[in-house]
Amino acid sequence: MSGRRFHIRTYGCQMNVHDSDKLANLLYHGGFESASEADGADVLMINTCSIRDKAENQLYSDLGALREWKSGLPGRVIGVGGCVAQQVGDSLLKRFPHLDFVFGTHNLRLVPSMLEAAQRGERRSETGETRSLERFDLPLPHPGIRGEEQGRAFLTVMEGCDMFCAFCIVPQTRGREISRPAKGIIEEARRLAEHGVREVTLLGQTVNAYGRHAERRGHSEQAGTLPFAELLSELNAVPGLERIRYTSPHPLFFDQALIQAHASLEHLCPHVHIPLQSGSDAVLEKMRRRYTRDEFLGITEGLKAAVPDIALTTDVIVGFPGEKEKDFLETLDLVQAVGFVDSYSFKYSSRPGTTAAEFAEAVEGPEAQRRLEALQEVQRSLTLAHHRACIGRRVQILVHGESRRGRGQLCGRDAHHRLVNLAPDAAGAAPRARPGEIHEVEIVEATPHSLIGSLVPGEASAGIA
Repeated sequence: MSGRRFHIRTYGCQMNVHDSDKLANLLYHGGFESASEADGADVLMINTCSIRDKAENQLYSDLGALREWKSGLPGRVIGVGGCVAQQVGDSLLKRFPHLDFVFGTHNLRLVPSMLEAAQRGERRSETGETRSLERFDLPLPHPGIRGEEQGRAFLTVMEGCDMFCAFCIVPQTRGREISRPAKGIIEEARRLAEHGVREVTLLGQTVNAYGRHAERRGHSEQAGTLPFAELLSELNAVPGLERIRYTSPHPLFFDQALIQAHASLEHLCPHVHIPLQSGSDAVLEKMRRRYTRDEFLGITEGLKAAVPDIALTTDVIVGFPGEKEKDFLETLDLVQAVGFVDSYSFKYSSRPGTTAAEFAEAVEGPEAQRRLEALQEVQRSLTLAHHRACIGRRVQILVHGESRRGRGQLCGRDAHHRLVNLAPDAAGAAPRARPGEIHEVEIVEATPHSLIGSLVPGEASAGIA
């Protein structure tokens, strides 16, 4: 396989992004190199999402168009993984004859052998679920995988979900909750820090539920897990780590220990992404979210009391079956009461296999769109007000790489997870900073989507030399 090149297309959440990183690492260790575009690749893999139908439809569109790509060069191979693969399995092989292999969310470690089989003309589907902790045992990061992500990394602490929210397909596509032993998490964090990583983001479908089953049964020591707040404390002591984040938590698992961790742990970032989904008790109950609007508000007030300048972001679904105008207005009210810095908002998308797919009282498309636009307008005003309040402040940003604004600009994020684009200096020259470095900047301008900052003259990088 030496000398061959791969390209990965990724749809969906940060867990999917991290899974694609794992795939790339496996392929690098297998002798492959990365291609920036599909046309330069021998192997193309698509890592799918099935949370909303748009991503699933995109997969089918992509696969249809890839017939020509595959026929363009002998020996090309196409593989599909992720949540859609887990959900529909070998039916993808039947629908798309030019597809070579399908792998589920528990089967990343099998990809190298499936790829070898595909090169022999064998078509395989591997979507079996496993409770084995071996799924967390992957090779150390290959030197070739470092690039624009230098200085930051994802770190899986648990996978799966036992919540079974009415709208969500994740328990079917990612399986039941399984927590990784704390020792392995801490060791991986140490290795990452030794290789220059300054920021880790802990990943899990309900990340703050980490270790809860073992703790509830009194088996934490046997399972090797810790309460989530204690795991954060252990990571806070890892030399070289300057920022710790986690996503995505569930409101049900915000205990007082986690809230106080934000007040006491130096490297735990002052930002929490806490999914709301709806501000209506009636809709929350129908969604099976297991908390009320008052309980949610109590969590956010507790976080603000612990860290007064904490940045809170969220997810919101509008147009859930049965959502009345009164329910929607309650959502708008709660979004404003909390004062979210940003939110990811979506129209409800029915997913086969979920409880909500059987619900009546669908909200018509035009009405759902109106509600979405009204919510997004409220959020834009909240975000812009928050950003404008930052003008004149000095913040530390971890540089990510080139800004989407182009023109040689760089971008990064501050500890509050706010996107900061670096402005050219007075002479118009691009900022002298590199991905993975931490720099002090002064915020000089605000937009609804990002901040604009200038490097503080004479400041020294706290990042990678």
